[in-house]
Amino acid sequence: MGIAEVALHSMPGAFAAHSPASNLPLAADAARGRRRRSANSLHSSRALQGPVRFPGLRAAVECQCQRIDDLARVTEGNGAWVKDAVDKASHALGDVRVPGQAVGGNGSVNGSAAKPPPQRRKASSVEDEAWELLRESVVYYCGSPVGTIAANDPNDANPMNYDQVFIRDFIPSGIAFLLKGEYEIVRNFILHTLQLQSWEKTMDCHSPGQGLMPASFKVRTIPLDGDEDATEEVLDPDFGEAAIGRVAPVDSGLWWIILLRAYGKCSGDLTVQERIDVQTGIKMILKLCLADGFDMFPTLLVTDGSCMIDRRMGIHGHPLEIQALFYSALLCAREMLTPEDGSADLIRALNNRLIALSFHIREYYWVDMQKLNEIYRYKTEEYSYDAVNKFNIYPDQVSPWLVEWIPPKGGYFIGNLQPAHMDFRFFSLGNLWSIVSSLATTHQSHAILDLIESKWSDLVAEMPLKICYPALENQEWKIITGSDPKNTPWSYHNGGSWPTLLWQLTVASIKMNRPEIAAKAVEVAERRIAIDKWPEYYDTKRARFIGKQSRLYQTWSIAGYLVAKQLLDKPDAARILSNDEDAEILNALSTNRKRGKKVLKKTFIV
Repeated sequence: MGIAEVALHSMPGAFAAHSPASNLPLAADAARGRRRRSANSLHSSRALQGPVRFPGLRAAVECQCQRIDDLARVTEGNGAWVKDAVDKASHALGDVRVPGQAVGGNGSVNGSAAKPPPQRRKASSVEDEAWELLRESVVYYCGSPVGTIAANDPNDANPMNYDQVFIRDFIPSGIAFLLKGEYEIVRNFILHTLQLQSWEKTMDCHSPGQGLMPASFKVRTIPLDGDEDATEEVLDPDFGEAAIGRVAPVDSGLWWIILLRAYGKCSGDLTVQERIDVQTGIKMILKLCLADGFDMFPTLLVTDGSCMIDRRMGIHGHPLEIQALFYSALLCAREMLTPEDGSADLIRALNNRLIALSFHIREYYWVDMQKLNEIYRYKTEEYSYDAVNKFNIYPDQVSPWLVEWIPPKGGYFIGNLQPAHMDFRFFSLGNLWSIVSSLATTHQSHAILDLIESKWSDLVAEMPLKICYPALENQEWKIITGSDPKNTPWSYHNGGSWPTLLWQLTVASIKMNRPEIAAKAVEVAERRIAIDKWPEYYDTKRARFIGKQSRLYQTWSIAGYLVAKQLLDKPDAARILSNDEDAEILNALSTNRKRGKKVLKKTFIV
């Protein structure tokens, strides 16, 4: 492989016109990646259909991509990625040729031929079948496994973007492989997605922050000019430019940090997280999340559709799922950051945010019978520093369904909090990960599990687990979702049941020493999930039907089941994902509550 090809694989695709790194001399200037967009080339590059060809690349019969281990070390300077030692370009991954033909990104010839439907032989058990299906979903890049596709239904003629590797979807797959002792695929995934982080992301002449991780990527095989038989494999990421609604994936970077820590804890290989480029990637994600803004709250402000619920569902603002993942990622990052002078300010900001975020969620997002009665009696329009109703919540927001639904024993974190608005829906992932990350107190964690047990017929029923409860219906559905035909009541994100949530439920249950809850849910899933061909989600209030637009052989449904089974078999392994209660945060919260009313100094108008 020549220097030009390494520029494609190891340089950030291209540097932004405003980036200091754009002035670096490159011997392979003609081989800029498909994401290179200067002011003069933006319009023309958008007009191209499919992957860009790269003139000037030396023709090769076989794919010889740069080894991820030999990538140049990355340092951070003035906010830009700088790669040195590009001269290591000659190190190749090895020959992955099919005799007489080049192998495509996912095992297909020339990246275009449709692969024959895999033969589904009958497995000896549901678990054995799940492992077979998970391995069939593995994606290879230059001969090495780098992830799993979202769904692998051989009868699906129009997979849309379900044939891509999604960051959030791969997390349960990665955990399953880690618990199985197969570390290579996770290591490759971590390092290759790190490369994609530094690619320039542009939509309509605007670029988001540098630390943004892609929502997904696809391995594409493109022909080299001048030789019809020579091909090159490239990773083609999507940062939200092609997604429905064009929303950037806020959760991708947070999940990446969580998986990185799990890899180190499970494999014992800490050299990956100690690499300079990985340390820089962690810092870029943190700086993007900790950047100053107009918000008065420590919670992350995001738009609708920026997480697992990636369509309009009224979660814009400060959704619980993002806050729980944010808190978990901050704790994981603090654990992995190497001490150095340049990190002192970042770690200080990280610690301050952890304390503020923990207090905010525990104090203002929590509802149980007692808290709900307090909200019901709130006074409004309080103008003072010691107001009880700080967010001016109107008592009429307490819906009749909630008055009847909330159990006398148990509670949960609400879905969202903004001025004059509390979203009282129960969101499963946010509540479960609040337990896993210790964002919830021990009492709150047990109360959440108590509520799940108490409302089993609503949240689990015939297939675990409701993504949220209750569903938006009638006029509320029309206004909030825009009459989304996919998010109809009790379907998809609007009260649908998602088997992948089994693994989060299992981690949370094991952490609180209540594994019987997860075991019961797994038993429910096993009755039909394999018979139903591993659907993406289920519809109806009791999850009786396979979702009307549900993909079959959905990889994270498969992987979520496997992780749940593995953790129930070896509960101690759940520690690679959970965070313990932080003593420093506890002390800070205790001190904050003891201070009581804030005493203000007398002020004068000059």
